[in-house]
Formats: sequence, C-alpha cells, structure tokens
Amino acid sequence: MRLPPFFRARFLGNRRLATMAAFGYFAGLPLPLTGFTLTQWLAEGGVSLAAIGLTANIGLAYTLKFLWSPILDQRAPLAFLGRRRGWLAVIQPALALAIAAMALSDPHGHPLPTFLIAALVAFLSASQDIAIDAWRIETFPPDSQGPALGAYVVGYRAAMLTSGAGVLASVAWLGWHGALLGIAALFVLALGVTLLAKEPPQPVVPPPPPGLAARIAEAIRDPLRDFLSRPGAWVVLAYVALFYLDEVLAGKMLAPLYRSLGFERATVALATGPFALGATLAGYAVGGLVVGWLGLGRALIVTGFTQMAFMSLYVVLTLSPGNTPLLYGTVITEAFVQAMAQASFIAYLSSLCSLRFTATQYALLSSVAAMASHTLGGLSGFAAQALGWTTFYAVAMFSALPSMILMLVILRRFPPPPKSPATATPIAGSAADPGSAADPNPRAPPPSPGAVR
Repeated sequence: MRLPPFFRARFLGNRRLATMAAFGYFAGLPLPLTGFTLTQWLAEGGVSLAAIGLTANIGLAYTLKFLWSPILDQRAPLAFLGRRRGWLAVIQPALALAIAAMALSDPHGHPLPTFLIAALVAFLSASQDIAIDAWRIETFPPDSQGPALGAYVVGYRAAMLTSGAGVLASVAWLGWHGALLGIAALFVLALGVTLLAKEPPQPVVPPPPPGLAARIAEAIRDPLRDFLSRPGAWVVLAYVALFYLDEVLAGKMLAPLYRSLGFERATVALATGPFALGATLAGYAVGGLVVGWLGLGRALIVTGFTQMAFMSLYVVLTLSPGNTPLLYGTVITEAFVQAMAQASFIAYLSSLCSLRFTATQYALLSSVAAMASHTLGGLSGFAAQALGWTTFYAVAMFSALPSMILMLVILRRFPPPPKSPATATPIAGSAADPGSAADPNPRAPPPSPGAVR
C-alpha cells in the first residue's frame, strides 16, 4: 500500500522528528525523580508524612519557569553551538550531576539535603523544558508542530516509565542508590542528542543595550511589549486561559465519580492506565495529522468541538453505575479526543511566539494556559456537591463553549497578515515579518509537503 505524500514527507526518515522524540525523552526523565519516585523512596525509608507532603513544593519550578525564561532568550554561554543548543549543552550536564548527587544522598537520615538537591533537579529540568520548547517552535514550521508534539509526547511518556516504574523495578537488585545512578548515567546521553541536533535559524536581533540593568529590563519588557502590541492580544490571552477549563472541572472529580459509581480500583487502574495511555499517544499522532491536513485554524475548531461533544459520554456514564464497558469506552474515547485537541492547541500556542522571544513567550503562554487549573479548578468539588454528578458533567461539557467562541472571534477578526516574499531580513515576530507566526486562517490551504523543513 502506498502511503500518502503528506505522511511520507512529514514522518518517514524525518531526522528532526526523531530528535524531537529524543528531546521529549530527556525532558520527561527527571519528572518522576522529583515526584512519585522520590516520595516512594522517602516512604520506604520511614520519612514522616509531613515531610513527604512538603515535596509537593519542589514542583513549583515547573509552574514558575516563566520567571527566568527571558535569560534563555539571551546569548548562550556556549555561543558557538547557537542559542538553543548552547543553553542545553550547559543545562544537561548540570542536570546529570544533580541527579547523581540526589542518588548519593541519604533521605532517611538527612532528608533536607535530598530535598534541596531535588529542588535543583526540578529547576534544571524546568530550564531544559524552556530550551527544548523554544527549539521545537523554531525548528518546525506551524503545520508540523502537531507531529512534533506527538513525537515529543512519545518520548516523554517512555521516559516517565523509565524513571518511574523502571526505577521501582530495578531497586530490588540495584538498590535505590544504584537505580537512581543509572538514571544519571542515562542522562549523560542527552548531551549527545543536543550536539547532534541542528540549531534552528536565528532571527536578526539588535545589539543589547549597555549595562546589566538595561539588559534585564529589555529581556523582560520587550517580549511582553511584542505580544501585547498585536491586534487582539487580550482576546487571545482570554482564549488561552479558558481552553483547559472543561478538562480541569471534569478531571478533578473523576476519581470520586468512579468511586461513587461503584467501579473497583483495579478496573479504574486498567482504564486510566494502559488504555488511556494508548489512546493519548494515538490522539496526539492523529492531532498532528489533522493540523497538517486541515490547517491550524480548522484543526482548532474541529478538535475543540469534537472534544466538547464526546465529553457527553461522562454525562451518560453518571447514569450508568457499574457499567464497565461504558467506563472503558468513555475513558479511551475522551483520552483520544483530548489529546487531539491538545495537539492543535499547543501548535497554536507555538505559532504565537516571535522567534526573537520564543522561550519567554511560550513559557508565559503555557503559564496562562494553566491558570484555570490553579484557580477555577479548586471550585469543582463545591460545584459537583451542589449540582450532582449528571448536572455537573453537563456544565463541565458546556464550559468549553466560551473558549471556542473566542477562537471563532480570533480567526474571524484577527487573522495573521498575508504572507508575501520579503526582500529584506526583518526581525522575526515584528510587524515587518509576516512569516513569523502561523496562519490560523481556516480558509488558507496547508503548505505543500515540500515546504516542510
């Protein structure tokens, strides 16, 4: 069977997608080490529950990474490797050493040094995420952001199995110190991926102003000024902030919902574990294809409304207690369509970033996208208790409408400027550079396969 030209051009033999998957692997590898794997290590050593609970604060680095993201938009210490690889080549060896130091620590007798090293691991891991996100956005054209994200997620999920379940399985014959040192040794390979990766094209930037204070002010002010000066910037921010609202409301209450409907723990584990994982990976892959086939604008509309429609399965589930086949079908379907929608959405976020400020703007946008989870998500329990399960999940389903209406407004009123050949080399992301952002206009055809870099 002959594969479609679209598929051949974007996937087969695509070295950059393979690099993206490898970067995703090393981005996911440190996460369990500061989360579940760490708490398991502490629990087995008899560390108090109060101390274990404090490890939740270690993950703040992932939420607050926008605070230092402007630094990674500046000239890298290893400038001969380029801006993105230069920063990664500094961060990754430091991260490997931090993981090794954590492996050699004694959390049972002296937990504080372990906590501090784990916080350093989280900080370096979040910094690596900033640089990898910037590399992805600058390397892949807008219509290929979906496939790039799919490759990233495959690597990311594999890494979390390695440093999560993989570490726990190897503790029996290596011990905790040996198992964690194995992760540190594995992470040494990350630098090889960085050195083999191709540095993305860099925009033309003006020379930095003299003086440290002026440089810091410019690094923080200019990315914000660049974004907020665009037509419809506040409407875009509102859409980004509301996008995950339905998922947040529904997702926070899933565990108590399953329990109240009488599903056994093993049944829920099977549904939300391997079944959901497979559906999620397939959803990201299909979401990437949809972005390439339909264009970013149409993909956002189709995947967004599809996700909202299939959330009605949870409403049906609330009326069918103990129906195990319906539980499996609901979890698998929702995981698939949710991943499709997220692939389109993250491709859209990537398209909003000017190449000059990629790291800073993407870190800020991703923080805005998480806003609903840290604010309105806290009200989900009160709402479920007051409304009952069926009404609550109906409300959660329709809570996606505001973001979809805003997206329709954005596509209609604030389309990107038309692309035209440029005779000069403007600063990417400026008004003179119409090719710096994706074309979310649903009426525009997707680029030909030959346009993919």
